[in-house]
Amino acid sequence: MSLVDILIALVPAFGLGFQVISMQLIGGKYTNKVMGMAIVTLVVGIAVYFIKQPLLTPALWIGSALSGIGFCIGIILQVKSFSLVGVTMTMPISVGEQLVGTALVGAICFHEWTSVNQWLLGIGALILIVGGIAMTAYHEKSEQGSNVKKGMLYLLISSLGFVAYASFPTAFKLSGWDVVFPQAVAIFVAMVILCAFEKNNQMFGIKTWQNMATGACFAIANLGIIFSNQINGVAVGYTISQLNVIISTLGGLWILHESKTPKETKFTIAGVILVVAGGIMIGITK
Repeated sequence: MSLVDILIALVPAFGLGFQVISMQLIGGKYTNKVMGMAIVTLVVGIAVYFIKQPLLTPALWIGSALSGIGFCIGIILQVKSFSLVGVTMTMPISVGEQLVGTALVGAICFHEWTSVNQWLLGIGALILIVGGIAMTAYHEKSEQGSNVKKGMLYLLISSLGFVAYASFPTAFKLSGWDVVFPQAVAIFVAMVILCAFEKNNQMFGIKTWQNMATGACFAIANLGIIFSNQINGVAVGYTISQLNVIISTLGGLWILHESKTPKETKFTIAGVILVVAGGIMIGITK
């Protein structure tokens, strides 16, 4: 890999990592944060449509819509979990669960693991990731127990949404660039509908427009992973993109100044290392 190829592969990691930090720094209700992302996603999707002009078949619309709805459920519950357990606990657990979910779907449904070595490496990776999740979820403060339980439930459902987001394009055999526009439409429409259920949602308030910066981070990451997969291959592109968990977790500690005891911090960092190691191993299996 050339230096340029490596830099391209790192774009999604930085985009997704700073997406989390950006929305937390800007603030607002969760509806502001997700709608800011949805608006930019739609604008970028329209731009990509006029450049690529994909053939909008029924399969493309259905697969993209299911993927977009999965993303909306995933991001809404992930953002809600930030206020319950913080970024430094949410992101390693969220990424870890997504890695486990997508790996199992790929292996069982799409038959991506065909050899004994792939299964052994994949199962070893899942064990590392589950161990990392358990370490990241460690907390000493008993008064946070109810928030942690609720946050874990949100993250489990959120991760299922993200797995659907990642899996449906593959299930419908859709290419990366073709998906961008119909998926963006689905994300925007689904986000408006889901946010409308929130009382005093302020979905088009000033904080929403400020959170378009968050949307820009997501758009850069989303387009970056398509470029990276084309240039570096899915194994390298997918694996390096998972490094976003390092950026978001360390950003939660150092930029957002989330409160953790020294022991919790050590467990969190160790958990992140295990999750990243597991993600790299899963990338090797592809």
